[in-house]
Amino acid sequence: MSVWFAMFLGLVQGLTEFLPVSSSGHLAIFQNFFGMGDVEADFVFFSVLLHFATLLAVSVFFWKDIKAMCVEFGRLFSPKHNRSVQVPPPRRLLFLLILGTLPLILFVFFSNTAEGLTEQPLFIGIALCATGILLLLTSILPKGKKDERSATVVDVLCVGFMQGLATIPGLSRSGTTIFTGIMRGFDRKFAMRFSFLMSIPAILGATVLKLKDAFTDDIDHLSLLPAYILGMLAAAITGYLALCLLRRVMEKGSLNKFSFYCIVVGAATIVASFFFV
Repeated sequence: MSVWFAMFLGLVQGLTEFLPVSSSGHLAIFQNFFGMGDVEADFVFFSVLLHFATLLAVSVFFWKDIKAMCVEFGRLFSPKHNRSVQVPPPRRLLFLLILGTLPLILFVFFSNTAEGLTEQPLFIGIALCATGILLLLTSILPKGKKDERSATVVDVLCVGFMQGLATIPGLSRSGTTIFTGIMRGFDRKFAMRFSFLMSIPAILGATVLKLKDAFTDDIDHLSLLPAYILGMLAAAITGYLALCLLRRVMEKGSLNKFSFYCIVVGAATIVASFFFV
């Protein structure tokens, strides 16, 4: 693996991990039509590093929220903690994130089924089109006002369920969770915040699951250290920039451009599945 190719993979990872276009869908397309899926199979350790880089990007981007939640978590064990005082927003946000992550446990049992779908380009194309339709609907849904102070348990469980469903290749994790949050009445900025804060345990879990296979490949990792470092930098920087871009787009209230992209790529994948697979 050359340095340039590692940087290219980092670029793809950073962009597709956070933009609502489905990173798993793009990887599956590359695997079926360009043979690039073999790269992840051959370099599982590098895939783990790229996931860690995007984890750093989202953690830096939402550092204030993460810091505030950590402080509130620590106060729970303080002897001066007063349970009668109204729950601060960062602490409530932490509880909501924990609840929203729970549905992922259900989808662990279907992980093999989801992986099998990566070999079905027709299904992937349909899922990408579905993502595009959901993104299109976000622009016509009424604006909500819910945030960490007013979101309910049912709200976050719905968002969490959609995050689990997005393990299906072609369904964008960020796209489906943002759509569900807006549909449940979330303020658009909060819908994005909650979606990506909830992605932190999801990315961390995916990284841990891949660790068991990371050192089983017969590869000289030391010789690939420059490629690893530059690939991670590419993933982290582009991931951070993708989050900045998405925040600006959410402020304007429309994900139409991403919607059209997903529909075009999905339709092209459907057509290609009949001729090239």
